[in-house]
Amino acid sequence: MSGTTEPVPVITMAGFMGAKIPLFDEMGRTFAAMNSQDLMDDLDHHSSTFDTPLRSDAFSISDEMKIERIEAHVKGILETLGMDLTNDSLSGTPRRVAKMYVKEAFGGLNPDKKPTLGTFDNSYKYGEMLVEKNIVVYSTCEHHLLPIVGRAHVAYLSQDRVIGLSKMNRIVDFFARRPQVQERLTRQITAALQEALGTLDVAVLIDAKHLCVNARGIRDIDSSTVTAEYGGRFATEEQLKQDFLSYVQLKTEFGD
Repeated sequence: MSGTTEPVPVITMAGFMGAKIPLFDEMGRTFAAMNSQDLMDDLDHHSSTFDTPLRSDAFSISDEMKIERIEAHVKGILETLGMDLTNDSLSGTPRRVAKMYVKEAFGGLNPDKKPTLGTFDNSYKYGEMLVEKNIVVYSTCEHHLLPIVGRAHVAYLSQDRVIGLSKMNRIVDFFARRPQVQERLTRQITAALQEALGTLDVAVLIDAKHLCVNARGIRDIDSSTVTAEYGGRFATEEQLKQDFLSYVQLKTEFGD
């Protein structure tokens, strides 16, 4: 025996593609993350730097029960701040906020709401880059629960399968509708599209304003945050990456 410890095998995304194993389980967790050393040490730990931190019982109660509980908490916050909830303008606020959290702003936490990313044969043999740019991003910073607002630009290299254009918008919106950090959001969108298309050749770029920076603390209203994830050939071919970035900068105008 050499006395050295054999490295723990890690299943790569390419391995998933070849084995036709889905990248996500029913909870929206990645199988790659579940195979990591941290999760092998603790099989009950369900979060990683890639996955949205969720408890195992996150969906054990109904949406209506969640709304009732959140309504009570919001009411307590407002009362602690000294607000008069008998006022007509404020009386319905706890309920409105609770419904907004469960049904809208954080609706993407529920894996049942993940859009079906159906693909179809590339019968027209288009073999170049496809870019869907300026996809609106509305998300929420998980550190201060303040809005993240920006644009996502998504590209992939067409091979045997292609995906409907609106599906890219929908997957961006799904992962955005939850407490997020922009780095994780970028990677989750990339992985979901790689899984659906059966290719690593996906690029995602997000440029967004974080109100936790723009509206509090330093109050810098001009700064924005840019994140990017390049997979497959986008990561290894510099010219391809530059082509993607040049397409993103194209001005799109209609009419006069």
